[in-house]
Amino acid sequence: MPPLQSNGGAARFTSTVIVDRYALPTGADPNACDLGKQTWCGGTWKTLQDNLDYIQNAGFTAVWISPVNQNYEGPRTAYGDPYHGYWMADITKLNSRFGTADDLKALSAELHRRNMYLMVDVVVNNVMSTSITPDYSKYLFKDASFYHPYCPIQWGNTTSEQNCWLGDEKVPLPDVDTSNPAVVSQYGDWIQQLVQEYSIDGLRIDAAKHVQDGFWPGFCSKAGVFCMGEVFGGQDIDPIAHYQGPQALDSVLNFPLYTALLSGFSIPGPQNMSAVVQVFEDSKTKFKDVGLLGNFLENQDVSRWHNLTVDPQSMYNAMTFTFMSDGIPVVYYGQEQYFSGNSDPFNREALWTSGYQQTDAYKLMTTLNKLRNFLVNTTDWAKQEAQILTSSPHGIALIKGPVISIVTNIGSPPQDNVHIAVNTPYASSTALTNILTCQQWAVGAKGKIDAQYSLGGVPNILIPSEMLTGSGLCGTQLQTTAANGGKAGALTAAGSLSYALSPILPLALGIISIFLANI
Repeated sequence: MPPLQSNGGAARFTSTVIVDRYALPTGADPNACDLGKQTWCGGTWKTLQDNLDYIQNAGFTAVWISPVNQNYEGPRTAYGDPYHGYWMADITKLNSRFGTADDLKALSAELHRRNMYLMVDVVVNNVMSTSITPDYSKYLFKDASFYHPYCPIQWGNTTSEQNCWLGDEKVPLPDVDTSNPAVVSQYGDWIQQLVQEYSIDGLRIDAAKHVQDGFWPGFCSKAGVFCMGEVFGGQDIDPIAHYQGPQALDSVLNFPLYTALLSGFSIPGPQNMSAVVQVFEDSKTKFKDVGLLGNFLENQDVSRWHNLTVDPQSMYNAMTFTFMSDGIPVVYYGQEQYFSGNSDPFNREALWTSGYQQTDAYKLMTTLNKLRNFLVNTTDWAKQEAQILTSSPHGIALIKGPVISIVTNIGSPPQDNVHIAVNTPYASSTALTNILTCQQWAVGAKGKIDAQYSLGGVPNILIPSEMLTGSGLCGTQLQTTAANGGKAGALTAAGSLSYALSPILPLALGIISIFLANI
């Protein structure tokens, strides 16, 4: 398989999954997963491997899975059991709850056989304890001198956020001193061995902003794969952009865009489309490479989109934006099934309760991935910068390469008096095809097209009709061999399911966790 490449990040797409919640072994009770109990429901690396068709058939090319390392083993805590995989114990060992070393190797091998990538979530900022005076002998770093002294975090104070402990006094997360040379060295050896042993293609790094940014270049260099960090935040770009670049990480999850999309598309909501435009434009100058950012609408730390907005068209339009603009689409498992959990633990549903149905959302993702795969494998579309053609309180039209996408926030009800007029670079009478409906649009005088919403606020994705040959879309035959030797991609899964992943960078870089989309 080719490596994920920095200039092709936007071409890939990743699915994120929580391993425990993706698929059950044969004979297990499908109704026994009580989210409120915050305990294991039975998913494993083997059951994920046995059910990869669901992800691959939707066109995903990478799977980001929840952490694979040993977690806390002991009496139930005030916050349940570590079914999610983020409560680190000895990271040099695997989490036996999810299988054996051979099981993880088999999952990796099967993904690679399918020409898909494996992205693994890792936690290096902290370990987990049930006391602020833990027994350090059970961790990789076995002495208190390798950790910062206990202190609660003062949010907004960078030094405190990096040196004090996450969690609380019920379940504290002792903070590893990643400025200690011995820690740096041992972490480097550990991640190098983990990546090589299990043929991992990329890393999603949990709580990346709680580690000083200078730690990451050496760590990711030792890993030799693409590294995407979780830098949790809101619409303010600067503190998040600080963590992308040669001084830190290859990529970060795009929280500013997520926050803006929620503001612009949620129903009910402020319908603030100007926030989307502002973040879109500011990101180009503030981020090192917007093409490598992880675009998402859901993850395991925020409420489900369907919990926040009642109209399915709001998700379809916002999702179209994440797929058709710059960046790596990432889809958290269950988004395609309209899961509607609020916050942790109710946004970590069992996927098997859906019956893995091919919903309208699943079908839309499949079409978006098919188009992205086709464009990435046959053109330089991934390298071309997206531009906004027009915006209004009702929507945005953007162009990336030859593709024009028009998204709206008006929702499902028909609105005859709403339309979005767009000036395109195409000559009058040029035939465009809407790949979501397969209807033809003719470009009007002076290159204009006009999106009207008498059938409701549906997204539109337009491409010159002559360019669809070989795409498999709208009745055309699928081109089985890509011009550059690439092949169609597939879904990925992790601790939680997400559809979207960026392409693999050269060996100097790294991958993700839940469902990610085309990288």
